[in-house]
Amino acid sequence: MKPSATVYGIPNCDTVKKARDWLSAADVDFQFHDFKKAGVPEADLADWLQALGWEALVNRKGTTWRKLDPALQAATQDASSATALMRAHPSVIKRPVVRWPDGRVSVGFSPTQFTALKGPTTSD
Repeated sequence: MKPSATVYGIPNCDTVKKARDWLSAADVDFQFHDFKKAGVPEADLADWLQALGWEALVNRKGTTWRKLDPALQAATQDASSATALMRAHPSVIKRPVVRWPDGRVSVGFSPTQFTALKGPTTSD
């Protein structure tokens, strides 16, 4: 059985839909983890912060960010405050976060990025 990727996000996000469609079309096995239903896994969030940094993970352009109290926005200054924010408001996490079969982590979606991360295709 070949390893699969995990896509983290919310199902009604257009970018997550595009990423899932791309992965299906590229024959990449993946599981979907819904932030809204299953929450943000603590250990995974720590890994994402380590791999990507909090600045890449906090979506400052999205609706959730814009609706936050300005004081809370201003208080998001480092990994610790960003972690607390992402736990309390999972929708503020830029989407999708993908853990690839080889363990690498990416955030966001572009076909070019996904092609590079998917790696070479192998024929069985």
